[in-house]
Amino acid sequence: MPYVLGMDIGSSGTGAAVARWRGGTWARPDVVALGARSTVVPSVLHLSPDGSLAVGEPAIDDPGRTSRDFVRRIGDDVPVLLGGEPCPPQTLIAELAAWVVEQVSAREGGLAEAVVLSHPAGWGPHRRELLHRALWDLDLRNVTLLPRPVTVAESHAARGFAGTTAAVYALGGNTFEAALVRRSPRGTFEAFGLPQGLAPFGGTDFDEALADHVRTVLGGEFAGTAQQETYPTSRGLMPECERVKRELSVATETDVMLALPTGQVRIPVTRAQFEDMIRPAVRATVDLLARTVHSAGLAPAELDGILLAGGSARIPLVTELLAAALPVPVETEPDPQLTAATGAALAACQVVSPRPRRPEPAPAAMPVSGAGRAEGPVPARRHPEHDTAVHGEPPPRPPVRITPLNLPKPSRLALARGRGREG
Repeated sequence: MPYVLGMDIGSSGTGAAVARWRGGTWARPDVVALGARSTVVPSVLHLSPDGSLAVGEPAIDDPGRTSRDFVRRIGDDVPVLLGGEPCPPQTLIAELAAWVVEQVSAREGGLAEAVVLSHPAGWGPHRRELLHRALWDLDLRNVTLLPRPVTVAESHAARGFAGTTAAVYALGGNTFEAALVRRSPRGTFEAFGLPQGLAPFGGTDFDEALADHVRTVLGGEFAGTAQQETYPTSRGLMPECERVKRELSVATETDVMLALPTGQVRIPVTRAQFEDMIRPAVRATVDLLARTVHSAGLAPAELDGILLAGGSARIPLVTELLAAALPVPVETEPDPQLTAATGAALAACQVVSPRPRRPEPAPAAMPVSGAGRAEGPVPARRHPEHDTAVHGEPPPRPPVRITPLNLPKPSRLALARGRGREG
């Protein structure tokens, strides 16, 4: 069955979605489960002692053989060291993209008709060219790169957002992006204005704030490095805080659970307490989004909405502060961590079956009342393509057959060590 693939490789996590050709149209994208216990796999590459390159968090962390946060390093002339070998950051991103393509191809029984990979809003031509070359070196020669705000907007449009101009608020694990998008005459989205961001900053900072609270409650139990080595459970503090952060997005209170040498410890945390811990940081992101809007010469009322993306965007405080600062609707999806990947798959549908350019609307007639007074033009719908229940999907048409992707060849890292990738 023909399908297209959308990918979002973030600084902390990687997600993917596929859209399949069914019944003469592209079906709504399905998320691909890349992780063993999650749909998102950590954006981490680990060089195992046997020389294999594995994706995801290793069982035993060795900083010299593990690479994280390499997405932010692209364009940096200083290479990343992995197992003592210098690696350009774009090569590591391409390796991770190739792994995703391999995983999906194996499940779908063939190659995608098109692949769209989202990238940070602030990337210019230089960084995109670096990544294109790295993808080409791995035989990934049919990948379209799109800014993350564009793929986020495409996902929201498919769920019913019919606006023309929007602000995109993307809050991930350790990055924050504020950007603007608008609908083009073709009906797709394009970025405009000057995107702004904070990095490293994101949900991990919220986890750390909660961890500091736990350490305070426990009287500095985990304060020293020696203590962290003494108590193995302290290494589980950050994952537990991440779990509690997610749970407090839907619950008003929960417990941080830790197994100490003295026994199980339960630390109650309410949503109100957690929000007090992170409020200044969230407010800083809201202020940055407002500055992004003003820098483009827009008044907040000119926006049709604020589109959320990123795992930490599900925190209720985010919507609360955004709604208070900018008087426009705030749109979020059930799992904002996968919004960009889903939108990338929708954009890939358009690569294969592009939407026709919409004709310019004819001037509206001026109906005249019985008294001979003009009543004004009949308002035209701004976005007729969203009137149907299938929001924003391309109209039915057979897929255009294009040159398929070649299966990724072993990486230069693999060739140098006589090994392949592992999942």
